[in-house]
Amino acid sequence: MLRAGGVVTCIACKNLLPSRMGVKFRVPLQKLHPLSRSIHHRYFANNNPQRPPHCSAARHYTSLSRLPMRPPKSRSGGHGYQQHRTFWVARLAARLLKLRYILLGSAVGGGYTAKKTYDEWKEMLPDMSQYTWIVPDFIWELSENIDLDKLARALPELDEIAKLLPDMEKVGENFTFLKSLLSSETTGDSSLRAPDIPPTSAAMSDSSDKQFKKSSDKERIDQLQEELLRTQMKYQRMLERLEKENKELRKVVLQKDDKGIHQRKVKKSLIDMYSEVLDILSDYDSNYNTQDHLPRVVVVGDQSAGKTSVLEMIAQARIFPRGSGEMMTRSPVKVTLSEGPHHVAMFKDSTREFDLGKEEDLAALRHEIELRMRKSVKEGQTVSPETISLSVKGPGIQRMVLVDLPGVISTVTAGMAADTKETIFSISKAYMQNPNAIILCIQDGSVDAERSIVTDLVSQMDPQGKRTIFVLTKVDMAEKNLASPSRIQQIVEGKLFPMKALGYFAVVTGKGSTNESIDSIKDYEEDFFQTSRLLRDGMLKAHQVTTKNLSLAVSDCFWKMVRESVEQQADAFKASRFNLETEWKNNYPRLRELDRNELYEKAKNEILDEVISLSQVTPKHWESILQKKLWERVSTHVIENIYLPAAQTMNSGTFNTTVDIKLKQWTDKQLPHKALEVAWETLQEEFARFMAEYKGKDQDDIFDKLKEAVKDESIKRHKWNETAMDSLRVIQHNALEDRSITDKPQWDAAIQFMEETLQSRLKDTDSVIADMVGPDWKQRWLSWKNRTPEQHIRNETKNELERLLKLHEDHTAYLANDEVTTVRKNLEGRGVEVDPVLIKDTWHQLYRRHFLQKALSHCNLCRRGFYYYQRHFVDSELECNDVVLFWRIQRMLAITGNTLRQQLTNTEVRRLEKNVKEVLEDFGEDNEKKVQLITGRRVQLAEDLKKVREIQEKLEAFIEALHKEK
Repeated sequence: MLRAGGVVTCIACKNLLPSRMGVKFRVPLQKLHPLSRSIHHRYFANNNPQRPPHCSAARHYTSLSRLPMRPPKSRSGGHGYQQHRTFWVARLAARLLKLRYILLGSAVGGGYTAKKTYDEWKEMLPDMSQYTWIVPDFIWELSENIDLDKLARALPELDEIAKLLPDMEKVGENFTFLKSLLSSETTGDSSLRAPDIPPTSAAMSDSSDKQFKKSSDKERIDQLQEELLRTQMKYQRMLERLEKENKELRKVVLQKDDKGIHQRKVKKSLIDMYSEVLDILSDYDSNYNTQDHLPRVVVVGDQSAGKTSVLEMIAQARIFPRGSGEMMTRSPVKVTLSEGPHHVAMFKDSTREFDLGKEEDLAALRHEIELRMRKSVKEGQTVSPETISLSVKGPGIQRMVLVDLPGVISTVTAGMAADTKETIFSISKAYMQNPNAIILCIQDGSVDAERSIVTDLVSQMDPQGKRTIFVLTKVDMAEKNLASPSRIQQIVEGKLFPMKALGYFAVVTGKGSTNESIDSIKDYEEDFFQTSRLLRDGMLKAHQVTTKNLSLAVSDCFWKMVRESVEQQADAFKASRFNLETEWKNNYPRLRELDRNELYEKAKNEILDEVISLSQVTPKHWESILQKKLWERVSTHVIENIYLPAAQTMNSGTFNTTVDIKLKQWTDKQLPHKALEVAWETLQEEFARFMAEYKGKDQDDIFDKLKEAVKDESIKRHKWNETAMDSLRVIQHNALEDRSITDKPQWDAAIQFMEETLQSRLKDTDSVIADMVGPDWKQRWLSWKNRTPEQHIRNETKNELERLLKLHEDHTAYLANDEVTTVRKNLEGRGVEVDPVLIKDTWHQLYRRHFLQKALSHCNLCRRGFYYYQRHFVDSELECNDVVLFWRIQRMLAITGNTLRQQLTNTEVRRLEKNVKEVLEDFGEDNEKKVQLITGRRVQLAEDLKKVREIQEKLEAFIEALHKEK
């Protein structure tokens, strides 16, 4: 005890010498202060008796030995020792008190330094007030529109959550017990025995202990399983409650969004990026052999084998239309599966979300899929190669892309097209020939395996089975119907078919009722396999059953294939892009790379500019071309049916009466219709003229077919507003009734109009007569032309009739019968046999020429007749009623042209412009029409370049995201 106390005291003595007190070397015990030495030697007197006595006179001064000069006191007795001890404690306390100043100074200096460092760090921070625009507005408005305190109160308390958690100590004890139990059973260790029990007593109670252990272990295991189940149920209830609250919160946010809160832009998931690439590739037709070799899961199988049911189990929703024995899948359906908080579905070309938790949305989705399938099937066909793209998101769904193909059939039934079987085979082969496609081969387990034809098709496309997964459906019915269950074992082991596969699975997709839910089918599937002798007897392995295991395996295989092949596919498109860009630079170095849609927009703007230019036509131009065309259309009727019959009359009264009657009949029946026809034709011609003039201004020939089609379709759709016909008829009738020529210029203009008309008719008549009689003597000698026998007869007839006109210049327009007989006999006397009809026909042309020549000479006489006209031709032999007629016709043409011009500029041009816009909009929505009208290698090359660039960019973005996910 004394030695122990000495050791402690020795250590205390050594601790009294800190390095900072000036001691730079270890001081031996002999050199310590006599007080310390006395304390030490008091307890260590017998430690080393051989040590020589210390010299007390030798003193080494240290900081500890610098004591005040006091007279020495005797050490005898206990009083001296107590004084020295008290003095030592006082010195120790004094040194400890110095620490407060050190600590206080350190605190003040450290605080100042910390404050200075914080100010410097704060000054280095950027001014974040300039970047507040990055944060969406709804983040700042969230606290104003949503009661966050109310939501916080709605969330469960921590104490409630803690109550739902299991007793981890108890669970740990149970798992420890199970671990020890399993180790004791496998190794036979006797560590579970109590250490205090003697071996003899343990041997005596060995049998009773084993029975007790077995019963107690079984009870403990049962209790543990029950507790685990209760814990799972607690977690499940908690998750359901939280999900319900999350849905309510989402509804609140959406309602607030309708009031002005902006939606955040959701980042696309990895599988959505990959699906977009597949959608673009499905529309891409490459001419450079850059085929679509990106992976997807191709679901093939016989009709009614359960393909759609398997896909629905993987998607966890009854999303496809169903039918009993009828072909329902009429076109490929690409389904992009991804994980999300809500179970929803959406089409690629639509923004509507179908809530798969609601039966009405499920029914609407199935109906929409059926409509799209029937719409994609062309007339006279049963199936279609057009792909319907659909995305499904939901909690727990494995990410992958599946393509559900029409079921393979062996016989074409009534109502199907004759080539339905071959079409289905070609569609299936087109998808399966992709070397990176995963083939999900569905086989109906309830029918004989020999009746299946899909296995032969799959074995042809993938003979080594490196990318095929075999799925046997309806195993519950197969187990009931088959007398030998080992046949199922042979199928799932790949021994019955020559087809090879990566894996074999057996699933149950329901009892055959269309009203079963996915949850009930899952429960039925799990219950079946738990009680099935196939699994119990080892014919099937646990990892080969249930659609859940199937979806996990297919998803793993899919992503493995994606990671192995996507970069190679990206390199292939990169090379294709280089080839296309090189071809464009060589062939079209000065042109921009405009695809078909961009070219259509450019042509659309040009056409609209051409239509707008119609409104810039001057009124004078409209009226002049309308008058000219209208007179060309009605001049023959005016000369032949109005002027010539009236000119045959004997006096001016009869002439005016005949003219008025015929003009009234003409105006009531024909003139307004002719005028509208002329106006419509003029509008078309002007529209075509402007398009042709615009074409000369560096027009691209690639737009010619499109512009012609737009023009024809616009004119076809344009309906002239005929409600103005009645008012036009009244205007024309009033214009023709007016006979009052007010001034000499109008009179001169009428004479000029009459002369031009008569000269034009005389020229036409001379041309007709020349064709009738053939070449004259000058043409016969100079051009070596001869008359035909008929022309010779007509020439002789013409000469005879001209002699008759010279004798009777005032002859009427028609020959009398006796005159015809006389002419014929005179010709027969010269040896010319002629028919009376030929005589009358020749007379008509000759008299017409004679009359026009007389009318022209009369027109020259009427140039100075305006004075007599004003006096109503009183005391004058000159009558110019024909000049008045032509003035009335001329004035009617001017008024009609003005009226039609107003209708064109105010109504019809605008309606035509509207029709052109509608046609352009319709053509813009019709991709087939654009492909038909905008063609050429240049267009196709630009289209390929755009698609390849888009595919390459999306593939690179997908690869980058894929690497980040790794």
